[in-house]
Amino acid sequence: MDFGKLQSMMTQARQMKEEMDRKLAETIVEASSGGGMVNVTMNGQKQLLRLKIDPSVVSGSSPLQELEMIEDLVTAAINEAGRKADEASKSAMQNMMGGMMGGLNIPGLF
Repeated sequence: MDFGKLQSMMTQARQMKEEMDRKLAETIVEASSGGGMVNVTMNGQKQLLRLKIDPSVVSGSSPLQELEMIEDLVTAAINEAGRKADEASKSAMQNMMGGMMGGLNIPGLF
């Protein structure tokens, strides 16, 4: 085996990972729940960047019910943003690997 070629491939793989990490950090996804009462902004690395809760969510008379509703809405918005981040990551990986592999389709790879 040609160790020079192997080292070159490892360097290329490391560079691709660094590029992917950079792109994911720059990728921004947004999601909301409750008809926009809770809005979440997340990057492609699934880091929560912003959480915004509409003041109307806490305008009722039952603090316990409001708290439970807020928890549900926040959870739903974060989960949706995470799903969108996964989609963005998968798309970026397919674009990067597609160029590298000449469009080779390997079932289950992505």
